[in-house]
Formats: sequence, structure tokens, C-alpha cells
Amino acid sequence: MKKSILILISILIAFCAVVPVSSSPLFKDSGNETALKRSAEAGFAEEEFRRGVQSYYRGYFNDAIIQFEKALSYLPDEGIILDWLGKSYYRAGLEGTALELWQFAHDNGYGGILLENRIEVVRERRVTSAVDENAQRYTETGSFSGANGEFMVFSQPVSILANDDGSFWVTAYGSNELLRIDINGNVIRRITGPLVGFDRPVDVIRIKGGNLLVSESAGDRISVIGHDGNFIKYIGKKGRGNGEFIGPQYLAEDKYSNIYVTDFGNRRVVVFDKEGNGLFCFGGKTSGFQGLKAPTGIAIRDDTIYVVDAVYGGIYEFDLSGNYTGRLTEDKTFEFPEAMKFSADGESIILSDRGHIYSVDLETGSVLEKAYTGNAPARITSAVPDQNGNILAADFSSNEIYIMAKMTELLGGLYVEIQRINSEHFPRITMEVRVQNRRREAVVGLGADNFYITEDRRPVSDLKFEGAASVNKNEDVVIVIDRSASEALYKDSLETAVREIAASMKDVGRITVVSSGAIPVMEYEGKSEGLLKFSCNALKAAESESCSLDLAMRLAVNSLINAEPKRAVIYITDGKLALDSFTKYGLSDLTAYMNNNSVSFSVVSLRQGAISEELDYMISNTHGKSYYVYRNEGLSGIASDLLSVPNGLYRFSFVSAMPTDMGRNYLPVEIETYMMNRSGRDETGYFAPLQ
Repeated sequence: MKKSILILISILIAFCAVVPVSSSPLFKDSGNETALKRSAEAGFAEEEFRRGVQSYYRGYFNDAIIQFEKALSYLPDEGIILDWLGKSYYRAGLEGTALELWQFAHDNGYGGILLENRIEVVRERRVTSAVDENAQRYTETGSFSGANGEFMVFSQPVSILANDDGSFWVTAYGSNELLRIDINGNVIRRITGPLVGFDRPVDVIRIKGGNLLVSESAGDRISVIGHDGNFIKYIGKKGRGNGEFIGPQYLAEDKYSNIYVTDFGNRRVVVFDKEGNGLFCFGGKTSGFQGLKAPTGIAIRDDTIYVVDAVYGGIYEFDLSGNYTGRLTEDKTFEFPEAMKFSADGESIILSDRGHIYSVDLETGSVLEKAYTGNAPARITSAVPDQNGNILAADFSSNEIYIMAKMTELLGGLYVEIQRINSEHFPRITMEVRVQNRRREAVVGLGADNFYITEDRRPVSDLKFEGAASVNKNEDVVIVIDRSASEALYKDSLETAVREIAASMKDVGRITVVSSGAIPVMEYEGKSEGLLKFSCNALKAAESESCSLDLAMRLAVNSLINAEPKRAVIYITDGKLALDSFTKYGLSDLTAYMNNNSVSFSVVSLRQGAISEELDYMISNTHGKSYYVYRNEGLSGIASDLLSVPNGLYRFSFVSAMPTDMGRNYLPVEIETYMMNRSGRDETGYFAPLQ
């Protein structure tokens, strides 16, 4: 009898340890026959749920799935468990399963409009859109005026240059300045040039190496500005000879670093080498070509130069030697065209023409209207895409800069996701938040003023904006090497590719090498210097007729979950894929796994020619690129390409005022994000450390 009483007391003590009477229950007592049965199930469910939340925030999504499923086995209809289980599947790349769980929770009355919006956005992303992105129209979502009351911010903006961090440079013709403006319209840098200042600046471009070029129409020169904003030197001078111009306007750079400037006064284009020495001029009357009369905008892609003439209203094509080769559009297509800038994908030109912004297809010359400012007097001199999928336009006449977005984006708002909460140093909490638009594109350039964070609907204390990943200069990379039998033909090319990638990654981040054979193998992990003398003979994985690319990709992405915010996978292959490359994980699931964890995917091809459609799909849907190992410029720029991939991750810290009940209370937290007239919201929770 005494022994039975001791056993009963032990059971009660253990039970109380699982369900402390002092804490408010996380799960409601409803739908059960007895309170005792419900409390026992709730206690075990809460313990598994707490472990699942902690695993999720540590990046162990498979462990989180197991723990949430255990919690769900105790309480099968509990909405918050279904929500977290869905989030774990989502981060693991299994979006179909996540949608089913979220829908089940929503049908049971959980989540409200916030969960409904998440379901809608994720479901929409999974459907391949048949809408032509280039055909979509843009509308004004906000503007930055050159005047703030009686205070002049800038005067007569002409040209805009977008930056990777969401800010942009703008030349102010009237106030003789080059200004850097952030996403909220705040001027964060003013450059007036050397001691004599700018003299009517028109265009600004960034050349290889990071320096800026500013054309000065009245000064008849080009200023070279360092990436730190300091003046370096002048290029060109007033005149009619080689390397001279009268009223220089718009600028461009070719693949050989030669600089092109439209010489409005002399009705031609002047060409300089990368040192600023005059090379030649072109655009005069020749056999079959009437000659330029008022050259304004200029753009260069591959071996073709495009020049638009403001009098004739057409776009003309030249080769890199200045020889006329044809027309992209007919004369009188445009009324008074000015700057020409490339679209985000480089497949079309964005052309400014008074109150109109057009898209001109480089293959067909077809012209589509992207935006129209209305009947009010306007002179759009420049329009460029920014890192957030918007178009930035400078209106010279109204002294304003417009931010234009796709109409679908205005209706859909922002997709905000709290991805990680670190409570190890409670009450000091660190939180990482990811902001995207509805098409998975990162929203960069946001600051502290764009966010509002609360705990259980009350503002948090001592909130600090710790920074944005978009300005991070570190990147962790996983190189996946195809070990199929055909790769033996490209041994030297493979070694060259790995060595050049390693050389480009110097001081950027860590590199991991994974072999994609029958079974993926982790070959190397460490600093890039360790791969500068890479040899295929050192690989442990043997060549195989059957290579599990899907398993290798999962292993690669797994190793990046807790890496630097900027992260990428580079696949080295001959461009072909075996039929059994995606037997364990589907192509869409792998792509979603990378997207949902901010991993870009690029391919280095060891042979010339098209790569497989599957690889091209992953590249185009993760902001990656395709490279040929022996391209003219080599692979030296691959690290900078990876660093320039937009990343919408933001980090905050705050001091929590929530009661923890020794670490057993679920502590709710909410965040709202605002950008112009768009917004987004997310809600989640966390646990403090057990005490």
C-alpha cells in the first residue's frame, strides 16, 4: 500500500512538471469528454510543440516536422500546431503539404485573414503564370518631390542609377548635384563634384570596378567619381575632334570597358577607352544611313550599340566599331525620346519619351507602353528598374521622382515572414524578418521606419534595427560537382572552374564542395584558399552512371540554412541531366526549398551550348545565372554576381516584457511592414529558455 502511494505521488509530480498550474494553457480545453484527459493530452502536446518551435528557429526543419506531428497526434485539430507544421514543411520546400495543413487549419476557424492571405500568395506562386511580365503596365505608387515646403531638396532631376541596396543615385541638373536617395525618399549623400563643382550634370552610370561616370552638359566633360564619392578625374573636353564633344548627354559602357557618350552638339557618339583616351567617333552620314541629328539615349548589349535620335524618333543599331547595321524601330516611333536603360532581365530597353515610358523588345523592336503620367505637362528623362521590381522615373518638368509598380503588386501588398527568433539571451530577443513581393522577389532598402513590432499587440521595448542582409559583403557558397561518367571528358575544365570560383571568393565567405554521384559526398568545407589548387583526383566520390542531383542539392542547401544571409549553390556540369536526377525530390520542391531559404542557384557549364530545361528552370526561379567556364571574361566576377542577388532579410533586437513562466509560456510577437502605400504583416511566437 505504501509503495503504491509513493508511485502515485511520483506520477503526480511528473504530471505537474509537464503542465504547471501557474501557466495559462496554450491549447483550449474543448471537444473532450473529461478535463483530465484533455489536460494530459494538452500537456504532452505543449511539450512537443515547444521543442518543435525551437527546432524550427534553429533551422532543423525535419526535426521540427517530427515534433509538430507528435504534438498533432495528441491534439489533431489544434490550429496553431497545424500552422507551425505547415510552416516547417514550407521551409523544407514541400509547399503542397504546407498548403493542405494551412487550409485545414483555416477551415477550422484558425488564422483569419492573415492565414488566408498566406495561402493565397503561396498557392499563386506555385502556379506558372502565363502573363507576360514585359507587357504589364506600371502605375505610380509614390513620388519624391524636389521641394519640401520652402526648402529645395534637389532641382530638375535627369538621370537615375539604381543600387543593389534599394537606394539610387540621381543627377540634379538644376542644383548641380549627384544625390543618393533611399527607398523612403531620404537624401543620404550629396556629391557636388570637385572644387569647381558639377556643371549641369545629365547622366550617371556605374562602370566595371564600381566607379561612377557623370556627364556634364554645360561643362563639356565627364567626371569620374570613386565608389567612395570622391572625384578622381575628368574625361574629354569641349571641341569637335577625337575625344571631344559639345553638350555630352547619355553614357554607356561595352564589355571591353570602352565608354560611349552621345555628343548632342556634334550630332555623333564619342568613344573612349577605359583610361579615358579618345578612340573614335561615329554616327555621321554614311552609305545607307542618313546620319544622327540629335542623339540622346544610348545602350549597349553584347556587340550591338543602340542609339535613339530625338529628332527622327527612331532607334538605330551600330556594331562596336561604330558601323551602322540597321534600325530597331522606325522613325517617328517616339515624340522626343531621351534616356534608354535596360530592363531587369536585359531583354528589352526602357525608353523615356515625354510623359510616356516604353518597353522596346531587342529581338523584334516591338514597342509597349509601360506607364503614362497623364495629360499634365511632363518630361520623363530617365526610367530605370530598381531592385524591388519597381520603375524609378525622373520628371524634369515637375521636379519629381516617381516610383512606379505593377498594378498587381499594389493590390497584393507585401509578403512578410518572421523566419527566426533567438531568445537565448532573454529578455533581449533577436529576430530575423524576410520581406518579399507576391512573386518571391526580395524587397530591399527598408529601414527601421518601415517596420512596427509588437508583442501581444503591445509595442516592444528598446527596439534596435540591426541591419539588412542586402548590404552584407559576405556570402557562403556550396559547389555541387556533377560526377556522371561524361564529366571525365571535362576534367581540366572542371578544375579550372573550381579554381576560378575559389579565386573570386577570396575574403567573401566559406566554400563547401559536394559531389553529386550515386550518393552525395561532402568533399570540402572551409576557406576559398583551400581550393586554389583543386584537383579532381582528390574527390572521394567515384564517377557514376546514376547521379542523384536531388539528394546532392538537399545536402547542399541543408549546409546553408545557418550560413551567411547571402548564400548560393553553384552546380558545375556539362549541362545535361540524367533521367533519374529527381527521383527522391521533385524539381519544384527543390526550387521551393532554395527560394524559401534565400538560396540562389547558378550553373557553370563545362561545354558550350544550351543547358537542360530543368537547370534553366531552377536558375530563372532563384535569381541565379548560367556561365560558360571559358567565357571571355572568365569566372572572376561570379562572387560579385552572387553578392548582388537581392536579399530581403532584416534583423532586429528588442527587450521582451512578456511573462515566461520559467520558459513554458508561448510568447506572441507581431510585425507590420510599410513601403509607400503597400504593407504586409506576420504573426508568430517563441519560447524563452527553460529555467
